[in-house]
Amino acid sequence: MKLPILIYCYDAYCGWCYGFSEVIKNIEKKYHNKLQFETLAGGMITPEKPVHISTTANYILNAIPKVEALTGAKFGLDYLWHLKNPTETDWFPNSTKPAIAACIIKEKNPLLQIKFIEAIQFGLFAEGRDLTDDEAYRHLLPLFGIEAEEFYAKLKDEKYLTQAKQEFETCKQLQVHGFPALYVQHPNGKIFAIASGYTNEKDIETRFQRILNT
Repeated sequence: MKLPILIYCYDAYCGWCYGFSEVIKNIEKKYHNKLQFETLAGGMITPEKPVHISTTANYILNAIPKVEALTGAKFGLDYLWHLKNPTETDWFPNSTKPAIAACIIKEKNPLLQIKFIEAIQFGLFAEGRDLTDDEAYRHLLPLFGIEAEEFYAKLKDEKYLTQAKQEFETCKQLQVHGFPALYVQHPNGKIFAIASGYTNEKDIETRFQRILNT
């Protein structure tokens, strides 16, 4: 029997996706034997030329209290330092490298793709790791069953860059207007949007159950 597919569109740099981690983790745990899960990186920050974090620091700082209040997620002091000290940080956010890393892990072990996204977002938002730095991923590799030599070779392989860009394009085709976004692909092939932006677990379950019962 073909299972429905729950498609999770995210971006590694999306604070609302970080806040959504518990929701998507709970849904995966509850429905792992009833749904297939597919993650797609959204490419939220892909400037042609590097853009310093100072350009968005105030906007992010103003949004964080709302994210924390609604989701319960906590942003770490090491991350906040970069926002509060924009003249001292060397951060130039870009969604491409974490998307490539996620493609590598998804190929290696697709059952861990959501867990990996959660891990890299925790690294950024809680621990203040720079996701454009190759070394930001090294501590995770043993947890996801991949040797450092293999991972870093693939990180520079055009194949995975192409896959990441294809995911960005698929999100555009799905008309994702905000992250996180969720879609259900019915066994009949039709795709339905069930969430755009942070959505609680109960509402998500109600929506996809309604679709699957039609």
